[in-house]
Amino acid sequence: MDSRTRPADLLRELMRRGGAFLGLNASMIAMIVLVVFLGLGEKMAERFLPLYLLALGGSTIAVGSLNAMDNLLSALYSFPGGWLSDRLGYKRALILFTLVAMLGYLLVILVSAWWAVFVGALFFISWTAITLPAVMSMVSKAVPKAKRTKGVTVHSFVRRIPMALGPVIGGALIGVLGRVAGIRAAFIAAFALGAAAILFVLRFMKDEPTRRRAQSGSLFASLRFISPPLRNLLVSDILIRFAEQIPYAFVVLWVVDVNGQSALRFGILTTIEMVTAMLVYVPVAYLADRSTKKPFVLITFGFFTLFPLVLLGSRTFGMLALAFVIRGLKEFGEPTRKALIMDLAPEDAKALTFGAYYLVRDVIVSIAALSSAFLWNVSPAANFLVAAGCGVLGTAWFALFGKDARQT
Repeated sequence: MDSRTRPADLLRELMRRGGAFLGLNASMIAMIVLVVFLGLGEKMAERFLPLYLLALGGSTIAVGSLNAMDNLLSALYSFPGGWLSDRLGYKRALILFTLVAMLGYLLVILVSAWWAVFVGALFFISWTAITLPAVMSMVSKAVPKAKRTKGVTVHSFVRRIPMALGPVIGGALIGVLGRVAGIRAAFIAAFALGAAAILFVLRFMKDEPTRRRAQSGSLFASLRFISPPLRNLLVSDILIRFAEQIPYAFVVLWVVDVNGQSALRFGILTTIEMVTAMLVYVPVAYLADRSTKKPFVLITFGFFTLFPLVLLGSRTFGMLALAFVIRGLKEFGEPTRKALIMDLAPEDAKALTFGAYYLVRDVIVSIAALSSAFLWNVSPAANFLVAAGCGVLGTAWFALFGKDARQT
C-alpha cells in the first residue's frame, strides 16, 4: 500500500514546493483561471479583428483607428481601474470589469457590422488594462516582496496560454466558418468563458478589506507618486511602445494579405511567439529576484526594437517563424519591468500608481498607434522602420538614465 501511495505523495509534495516557489495561493489560482478563461475567449477573435473589420466593410483607417482606440482606452481605463481596485477591493473590481467586457462581447455577437466592433470594443478591448492594477495590487498583497517578480511572472505566464491557444482556435474557426461567422463564434465562446470565470472568482478568490486614502481620488495627486526613477522608466517605455504599437495591428495583414499565409498559419506563428515567451519567464524571474532588474528590462527593449526589422525581411513561413520567436523574446523582462514599477511605487498606493503610470504611457502611445495606418499606407517598410527607430531611442534612454530599485 505504501508503494502505491508514494507516487501520489511525491506528486503532492512537488506541487506544494512548486506553489511555494511561485508564490501560489487560493487568490493567485483564482486569478489564473480568470486570466486564462477571459484571455482564451478574447484571443480567439482579438488578433483577427483587422480581418473582421475589412470583411464587414471597414477600411485600413478603421483598422489603425481601432488599434489607436485600444491604446487610448488602455490609458483612460488604467487609472479608474486602479482607483476602483483601491476602493472596492481587487476581487469585486475584477468581477465588475469582467461583466463590462461580457457586455461588449454580447454587442458584437448580436450586431454584425463594423461599427459595432468599435462600440463593443469600448467595453472589452481594454479588459487587460483595466484589470492590471487590480491584479498587480493582489500580487503585491498575496506574494512576499522577495518573490514579487515571480508573482508577476505567474500572471504574465498564464496570460500567454490563451494568447498561444486562442489564435490557433480562432484561425481554425475562420477556416471552417469564414471570417465573419468564425469570429462571431469566438465571441460567443468568450461570453460563456467570462461567465464561468466570474463563478470561479466568487468561489475561490479571497476578499480584502477596502481602504480609503485621502489622495486616492485625485489623478494629479497620483501622478506625484511617479518618482524620478519611475519617470525615466516611463519615458523609455513610451518609446518602446511606439516600436510595438506602430506595426501591431498590421502584423496580421503582413502575414496573411502580403505574404499569402493562412489565418491558421498566423495562429501557429502566434503560438510560437507565446511558447517562446513562456519558456523564458520563470528562469528570468528567478534570476531577476536574486539580482538587479535593469539588465533584464534592457534586453527586453532590445528585442522590441529588433522585431519589426526582422519582420520586414521575412517572406517565407520559416523566416516569419523566426521573427515571431524574436517577438516572443521581447517578453524576456516584461514581468521584471512590471515588478520594477511596483518596487518603485509607494507601498500604500501600488494600484493607484500603476494605473497612473499606464494612463500617461498609453495616452501618448495611442497617438503613435493612430499614425500607424498612415505609415502603412505609405508602405509596410515605412511602418516597420519608424517603429524600429523608436525602439532604438527607447533602449538608449533606459541604458543611460534607467535605475534599478536598489539604486534609488
